[in-house]
Amino acid sequence: MILAGDIGGTKTVLALYEGNPSVEQPIQQEVFPSREYRTFREMLERFLGDGPHRSIETACLGVAGPVIDGHVHTTNLPWVLHEGQLAEQLRANKVRLLNDVEAAAYGMTYLRHDEFHFLTHASVMPRKGHAVLLAAGTGLGQAMVYWDGQHYHPMASEGGHADFAPQSDQEVALFKYLRGKFGHVSYERLLSGPGFINIYSFLKDSGIAQEPLWLKEKMSAGDPAAVITSIALSGGDPLCEETLSLFVRIYGAAAGNLALHVMATGGVYIGGGIAPKILPKLQDGTFMEAFTSKGRYANLLKNICVCVALNPPAPLCGAANFAWKLYAPTTHHRAPGCDR
Repeated sequence: MILAGDIGGTKTVLALYEGNPSVEQPIQQEVFPSREYRTFREMLERFLGDGPHRSIETACLGVAGPVIDGHVHTTNLPWVLHEGQLAEQLRANKVRLLNDVEAAAYGMTYLRHDEFHFLTHASVMPRKGHAVLLAAGTGLGQAMVYWDGQHYHPMASEGGHADFAPQSDQEVALFKYLRGKFGHVSYERLLSGPGFINIYSFLKDSGIAQEPLWLKEKMSAGDPAAVITSIALSGGDPLCEETLSLFVRIYGAAAGNLALHVMATGGVYIGGGIAPKILPKLQDGTFMEAFTSKGRYANLLKNICVCVALNPPAPLCGAANFAWKLYAPTTHHRAPGCDR
């Protein structure tokens, strides 16, 4: 029996598998609103208590936060998790905590070809080599996928908190605006759900367009980021449209930076919950123009495969298969989706 989880600031997904997760469907799976639970232990007891008692052999949890020596204090929740304490609570032989984007990167190696949308031209041929994952959601996650010549090995990163690098006069003004609010301006301040609000507020305050009353009321009544993106995609308001355009330009530039950092000839994966929701905008060329706009290295980046993961449960998939690897260590995973 395997326990797998994807622990995020907004929601947590827990699942139980009986056997190889790459073959078997979960026998129990639930989604929990993370902030409604004081501790992860409380949520876990609720999940396990809802079904018949089962003996868990191994467990792997993808967690939004830096995992150091089997210990993590979640970034957007007041939770502290420790592998040893979880093993004791579960009475499991092996428990592993992974950074959530590291788990997602591992999950990429198990997604089918039709679970990706490719932003690069079909003539861009896949190659072996290191790969990267950039995932905007509640926060901004990054992970590298190291290629050792035979297998892929995901590696965690907290690069989403690295310094934002503005590339235009407008982005310089955006940087100054956010520096006045936050001090340090990381990419996560822009490429995340809250990032939409930060970009929107900057554009509104800079006078690029007026905020109509109906839009203000609609944003107050629901999820502001979701309102901005849905209206932008429908062409319903210029302020929302420019917010989404600027978001996508910065997203593409950040992905290109990461590809250069790792020399990601094996591919660039765009994950997280936001990308599938804004796919039409990612397809219009804005993202790839910013991705390849790297001066003398533009041609290199034009020949790197870039694809969007359309399967949001990739972190859960990665955690489950990593747990199976702990149980059956001779198991090998496939190459990521860009390795067509």
